[in-house]
Amino acid sequence: MRTVVRSGILTAMSQKVDARLASLSSPALSIFRIIFGLLFTLHGTMKLFGWPVGEAVPVGTWPFWWAGLIELITGLLITVGFFTRIAALIAAGQMAVAYLWQHWGILGGELGSFWPTENGGETALLFCFGFLLLAATGAGAWSVDGQRGGSTLART
Repeated sequence: MRTVVRSGILTAMSQKVDARLASLSSPALSIFRIIFGLLFTLHGTMKLFGWPVGEAVPVGTWPFWWAGLIELITGLLITVGFFTRIAALIAAGQMAVAYLWQHWGILGGELGSFWPTENGGETALLFCFGFLLLAATGAGAWSVDGQRGGSTLART
């Protein structure tokens, strides 16, 4: 009898928590998008301008300067939530290539370990899958896409 009562109480509590958190999904997605976009933008500014830390890569240097340009543009688009799905797909693709080429090395770089914790590719993989999530879910309510009637999680 106690197990049934506890199970019922836990189910009721779980449903209340789920309902409360569900109402926060679009704002939480927007915050996630903004943070990921800002961090990606910073990776681009470090490569292109040496800001806020580091040294700028010489203009046109393959592949790092071009990667910085992609990071800056897609990072800004993702941050403000403008053409988020397209920008996120491009950013995810860049990060997949970065992992496979620069970290694991199976696309022509120096062959390294498969494991991201060993080859230094954790950040590339996290960005890749975070951007795939944004490509699948959209920008969230707090975005230019959301204001112009684009597809957002709040509308699905």
